[in-house]
Amino acid sequence: MERAKVTFEFLLRASPTILYQFLTTPSCLIRWFCDNVDINVNTYIFMWEDTSQSAELVDDIEEELLRFRWIDGDYEGEYLEFHISTAPVTDETILEITDFCDTDEVEDQKQLWDTQIQRLLKAMGAAG
Repeated sequence: MERAKVTFEFLLRASPTILYQFLTTPSCLIRWFCDNVDINVNTYIFMWEDTSQSAELVDDIEEELLRFRWIDGDYEGEYLEFHISTAPVTDETILEITDFCDTDEVEDQKQLWDTQIQRLLKAMGAAG
């Protein structure tokens, strides 16, 4: 199966500082992204029910960019990236997520991230 690099963009009513916290701290990550997380320096172990996946934090620019490389991932060169910016006119925070999936799963991946972002907004108190 061929792989696709997908990028999704979300407008959020939350400051980049708050958003960054929700992407990096265990107490916030478990509120929207995973069931549990263990962080050891730059290695994050994300846990969901009976599954866990380890990722190395390879880029971290505070309030701007996070890039994780999946450890023992099936596909070399793939990563999960969160890019934070601010819309110049509206001053809204933009979260751009880059991920990878099989080419026939792009729509499913979009639905997954839509659901995750709704959970994130609720956790941040920014759901409207």
